[in-house]
Amino acid sequence: MRLRAADLGGGWALAALSVAVAAGIAGSQFPWRAQAMVGGAPPAPREFGRSVVMILGSSGTACTATAIGRDLLLTAAHCVQPGADYKLLGSEPGQPPVLKAIVRIERHPQFDIKRLLNHLATADVALIKLAEPLPARVSPALIAGGSETVAVGDSLVVAGYGVTVRGDGRTGGTARVATLVVTGQPGPLQIRLFDPVSKGLSAGLGACAGDSGAPVFRISGTGPAILGVVSWSTGPNLTAGCGGLTGITPLARYRGWIVDAARSLGTPLPP
Repeated sequence: MRLRAADLGGGWALAALSVAVAAGIAGSQFPWRAQAMVGGAPPAPREFGRSVVMILGSSGTACTATAIGRDLLLTAAHCVQPGADYKLLGSEPGQPPVLKAIVRIERHPQFDIKRLLNHLATADVALIKLAEPLPARVSPALIAGGSETVAVGDSLVVAGYGVTVRGDGRTGGTARVATLVVTGQPGPLQIRLFDPVSKGLSAGLGACAGDSGAPVFRISGTGPAILGVVSWSTGPNLTAGCGGLTGITPLARYRGWIVDAARSLGTPLPP
């Protein structure tokens, strides 16, 4: 696995991991920096990791996605751009990795990559329809209700396949979790998270290369539910990189579209 990255201006980067994979996914590198779960994040416990998978792109990209149905995944729209082919990286424990087919991708119609690259909020949400059901060891996660809101100080859990050391693709590929805290001015278009210890001022826990599209869970009495997906990250003090802020696209505003699109793809979701 080889990692290369190109800087984005403005102090933050999209959180897609740019890789070349010997299994057959190859091609030109993603034209912006990739990010991952840094700061000593531990492997994900089954409560979170059982629904998280990795998506590889023919242009050499990798992102995290979440099973929300037996053959349906949720991820970030910037992870599945037109002009590239995508595969689910799947394998059974102890077996070599295999690439599994994707039959259809639906990006939110209001997603605008130019807005995202200009540091503006957009509908960074997409659904992926698989050619065959996921293995039994992968369990679909629930999406939080459309009325869910967050406040500064709330704790959320991010689970992603990103690297643990920025710039070293060999450290990615394991689902890891970080409990982060809401900061700034959370709203329906964007939520910012940071490590409650470092507070974004020094290097801490946060999304990095490969964590784009990763689920952000809220824990309630009924268990974890997906509140949003990872879209971008910064280094400490808003510098470029990882370990500062983690930016997520909340799903409440787009939940109706997700439900309708899932139904049109033949995988109805629970109400």
